[in-house]
Amino acid sequence: MVLPVSRTLAHSPVHGNELQLQVQLACVLEASATKPGNVTPLHDFSDMSFADLMRSALALGPVFDSERVRAAGVGELIRDGVRATAAVAAANTNLGIVLLFAPLARAAVTRRGGEPLRAALERVLSTTDVDDAAAAFEAIVAARPGGLGDADEHDVRAPARVSLRTAMAAASDRDSIASEYATGYAIVFESGLPLLTDALGGGASTLDAVVSLHVGLLAEHPDTLIARKAGTDAARAVSEAARAVRDGSRTLAQLDADLRRDGHRLNPGTTADLVAATLLAAQLTGVPLP
Repeated sequence: MVLPVSRTLAHSPVHGNELQLQVQLACVLEASATKPGNVTPLHDFSDMSFADLMRSALALGPVFDSERVRAAGVGELIRDGVRATAAVAAANTNLGIVLLFAPLARAAVTRRGGEPLRAALERVLSTTDVDDAAAAFEAIVAARPGGLGDADEHDVRAPARVSLRTAMAAASDRDSIASEYATGYAIVFESGLPLLTDALGGGASTLDAVVSLHVGLLAEHPDTLIARKAGTDAARAVSEAARAVRDGSRTLAQLDADLRRDGHRLNPGTTADLVAATLLAAQLTGVPLP
């Protein structure tokens, strides 16, 4: 079954409050699905609750008003998104999401004629500058993400000296979000959207399709938050376990229980961010989320 995609939605810029609502819906759907190892309606962390995620989702809406996005740079959107979240949640609930949403949102409102979203995204990424990097660095330091260490090149605690995309490319081997900046969102467009449309086309409900997307991404791409916190071998082992869920030799409940041990040390948080970005990209390209 192939889901219908509106060509008007897929190739037209968004207007008014539409983008705000799309941003909020992507965040709400990502958080509401019972994804293994993450905060869900049934599972809080000691420092982060499902209510925190809902407040954060709502807070991001005004940051991504389409006219504001049109006037702001990518770095400014990232900084303001982190600030808006900090006003409603004590923990870092969505830094990765904001990093991924800002270029997508800019691409959505600046498309030229029938320009596809990914082509517009590539243009946005290629025109980021040092100011974007400085604002993004400020936001990353303020959010205090888990597993943030020192970098040999373009450390976020040092003054920015290159464009945001160049800085992200230097970190692309150790962080999937940085890699998305370097590759024009290869994971979102080449893995995430096909996984999501296949699940929805197979008759899954929206939230079940989000879980399927999460497991599929985790199976194909080791989670770099896990790698930073627990090591690359642990990240690869989690991906192997996700593949076992996908092929039916392991249950989703077993994977979820394993990821929640040891104080949620194996929380696949980067995968969750990629899920949210895929859900926003889906809306921006006209994929229905029934």
